[in-house]
Amino acid sequence: MKKKELEIMLQKVPSPNRPILRLEQYMTPANISADIIFIAHQFGDIENKTVIDLGCGTGIFSVGAYIAGAKKVTGVDIDKESIAIATSYAKKSNMDIEFLVCDVKDIQTNCNTVVMNPPFGAQKSNEKADRKFIEKGFEIAEVIYSLHLKKTIPFLEKMINSLGGYITYWKEYEFPIKRMFRFHNKEIVNYNVTLLKIDTGMSKK
Repeated sequence: MKKKELEIMLQKVPSPNRPILRLEQYMTPANISADIIFIAHQFGDIENKTVIDLGCGTGIFSVGAYIAGAKKVTGVDIDKESIAIATSYAKKSNMDIEFLVCDVKDIQTNCNTVVMNPPFGAQKSNEKADRKFIEKGFEIAEVIYSLHLKKTIPFLEKMINSLGGYITYWKEYEFPIKRMFRFHNKEIVNYNVTLLKIDTGMSKK
């Protein structure tokens, strides 16, 4: 499948009905999601692999991984409504994807690959929220694909190294966030974000 075809299919994944501010439920745009899944597929981390989408929201990465040939896909999110939307869409589309309502810290299963867009920590009350996602990724996966604010990468790199992992690939994007909440005073704001491919070292243990 071509990347553009994947992007067109991912554009059909529904957005959250009532985004929750503290969870930073900014849906990853279809073009960025398709590119990340395509990159992970090229590296051999999707097809015939077990994939977990941490903080899956309505499941855009989960759907992408399923379309790209993952052996098993599981989406995990703490928001019941988002999981309900993801489950409904997958069922309607005849996609065998498991969706779980669960805090990421409580996930115990292992997988080959984690793909995620964790909270950026853009809200003061949510600073460093992405750290627990990375820590869980190290616990359960061999490789992690994760999006983060570009300005936080130096800190994350130190954390990743301290956990015994290392960054093997990165790519930068402009991530558009549309006006969703009352305090947003612009129709759209672009954030500089970076995709990290992280080898957790689990495969060598």
